[in-house]
Amino acid sequence: MLSRGLVFNEPFQAQWEDIDLPEPGPGEILIRTRQTLISTGTELTAYTGDFPPNSVWAKYVQYPWRLPGYSNVGEVVAIGPDVSGYNIGQRVASWGRHATYNIQPLTQVQAIPDGVADDQAVFWNLGKTVMNGVRQAQLALGEAVVMVGAGILGQLATQYAHLSGALPLIVVDLSEQRLQMAESHGATHTLVGGRAELLDDIQQITRGRLADVAFEITGNQHIIPSVLQMVRRLGRVILLGSPRGKVSVDFHDEVHTLGLRIIGTHVTTHPQAETFYNPWTAERNGELFFDLVRADYLKLDRMISHRYTWQDAPEAYKMLASDRTQAMGVILEGWPAR
Repeated sequence: MLSRGLVFNEPFQAQWEDIDLPEPGPGEILIRTRQTLISTGTELTAYTGDFPPNSVWAKYVQYPWRLPGYSNVGEVVAIGPDVSGYNIGQRVASWGRHATYNIQPLTQVQAIPDGVADDQAVFWNLGKTVMNGVRQAQLALGEAVVMVGAGILGQLATQYAHLSGALPLIVVDLSEQRLQMAESHGATHTLVGGRAELLDDIQQITRGRLADVAFEITGNQHIIPSVLQMVRRLGRVILLGSPRGKVSVDFHDEVHTLGLRIIGTHVTTHPQAETFYNPWTAERNGELFFDLVRADYLKLDRMISHRYTWQDAPEAYKMLASDRTQAMGVILEGWPAR
């Protein structure tokens, strides 16, 4: 099977290359791509090379980097041995990359139910990742929450926090357009970031108590110290974005004496198996994501800002690298039917 896949040969260089795929092995399926979603966080970091040397980022992204993309909607075209529960022609969401065909293990695939459109299902991977982060915050009804960053992850987190009963729900971003979208997703207050008065505004909104929970969703490591100041004593700080470097924090004064909890919520922090103590595996969160979409509790259509044909993906990355604040969900579509 010959596939066409995207590769970053070096920073700021995206192009297509031919890929020879084997037959799917045991526990694997072959998927023909219908739509993919560009990650404006992880993928842009890899595209720009904006990460420190000798870091986990540097070990993960090695040029030529052939792993762009992890939000794929497609249909099953071949099934490997020992695979049950999937049929030829069935629509699936997966971790598949930006390529015409992908082989995926069943652990990275989920069937798309009827009533969920392709351009909704393509948010599946980010949707369950953010859901995991909001769950780890253990939000309680009426807790004050601050979301710092209103990109795709921030918009999803705002919707989940709203469903969880956060009040007030404060969203901070540099983009007025993103803040307006956050209001439509349940934010009770929106604040422009980067201002000296920002902390005073949060204190006023929370009646001087500060936030119970603050989410850092920008991936900008330099913002983390200011996010720590937004929460009350014994508050929680959730790292939902993926920081791109080291942070200077006085852990005695800024964390230890205040009893703060800093929680990293990378997608790999999902429990590996469903238990009575924590049933919310990636599969369960993905299942609920689709249920919320079908129930119209999640608003995803308004989060699609750009659509490109798949061949024009290099242009999409150039656009995002120039100013991603003007973009939200960037979908690649028009993939070949065979």
